[in-house]
Amino acid sequence: MTRIPLTLYQLNRLVREAIESEMPSEYWVEAELSECRESRGHCYMELIQKDERNTAPIAKASAKCWASKWLVVRPYFERITGQRLTAGMKVMLKVYAQFHEAYGFSWIVTDIDPTFTLGDMARKRQEIIRQLKEEGVFDLQRELQLPLFCQRIAVISSETAAGYGDFCRQLADNPYGFRFRTWLFPAVMQGEATEQSVISALNRINDVCDDFDCVVIIRGGGATSDMSGFDTLSLAENVANFPLPIITGIGHDRDESILDMVSHTRVKTPTAAADLLVAHLKEVLDALNGAQERLIRCSQQKLAVLASRLTSLSEAIPRVFSVMKTRQAARVDALHSRMLSSIQRRIISETSRIGQLEQRMPLVLERKMSAERHRLEIAAEKLKSLDPALLLKRGYSITLKDGKALRDPQALQQGDLIETRLEKGTVYSIVK
Repeated sequence: MTRIPLTLYQLNRLVREAIESEMPSEYWVEAELSECRESRGHCYMELIQKDERNTAPIAKASAKCWASKWLVVRPYFERITGQRLTAGMKVMLKVYAQFHEAYGFSWIVTDIDPTFTLGDMARKRQEIIRQLKEEGVFDLQRELQLPLFCQRIAVISSETAAGYGDFCRQLADNPYGFRFRTWLFPAVMQGEATEQSVISALNRINDVCDDFDCVVIIRGGGATSDMSGFDTLSLAENVANFPLPIITGIGHDRDESILDMVSHTRVKTPTAAADLLVAHLKEVLDALNGAQERLIRCSQQKLAVLASRLTSLSEAIPRVFSVMKTRQAARVDALHSRMLSSIQRRIISETSRIGQLEQRMPLVLERKMSAERHRLEIAAEKLKSLDPALLLKRGYSITLKDGKALRDPQALQQGDLIETRLEKGTVYSIVK
């Protein structure tokens, strides 16, 4: 049997004809964008479907939206959703199948339903908000208070953004002459790099947070579709847990990002953020001026009361002095009378005591003299018994050296003159 092979072109032609005959209609399909890029006005997409249990891909396909359709579909989608088509976004596309002999199979996009993506975005936002509330950080920033003198401002913004210049000028040209100091921490404020760039700027501020009173995140101008970077869980957690109050001015009236929701204060524009800081300082100044006025008024009232009391006291002093003088004079007279009476009683008492002593004194003196005479007699007897003359009469002698009684012969030396007293005379000797 002879084989008649087909060329690749013929085979692909058969596939194309089969697809065109079997799938002539357009279909609405739900998918997630794993890639989305523009080239020469056309949009090229990679579609994916993931397993809900483990997020593993279970289907993939390529899709294209030609420039003629893309110029219409893109503005409408961005106006409704406020977002650009980006990787990771869930979309509902209206497509038809196309197979080209040279380029293979692709889904051709003719329409995009923005309400589907809007619902998915809202679901994701609600999921992030729910998670932040479960973590207990959703309202942490609102528990902080702006310092009374909030003048050291850390600014997160694009360095070349017009909004940053407007913010600085609004602060510098405030009508009250307040002085603010601002430091710029540059960050990307649109596109996919927004989240990590702003988080990096927050980390740099956190390293020197003692040098600042608050943080201002501003974004001057830009499309609403560029705000997706401010609707992420990681950025919201960083802002919610930040130790300084954070003021945001990144959107417009109808655009409120999750970042706005968790910040301390949300305003519309960079200039509104500057106005908020100026107004806050003006409130502090008004409070200080009010307190100063109340202090002055209270001091004046107090001084008036004290002056009145002083006048009353000065008028009452002569009268009080006269009364006190009379009272003290009466008290002195009473004390004088009591003192004279007490002295008289004491003199009478002491005179009586002296009379009693005078009567007792001769008897006491007689007894004392008798006792002393008896003591003298006993002492005289003792002296007689100790008289050396009595010892000499009994045959004893006393040896003297230099007029002192000699008790130890070792105290003598050769040639010493000693004196020996006897009952009937004295003998002198020389030691040999």
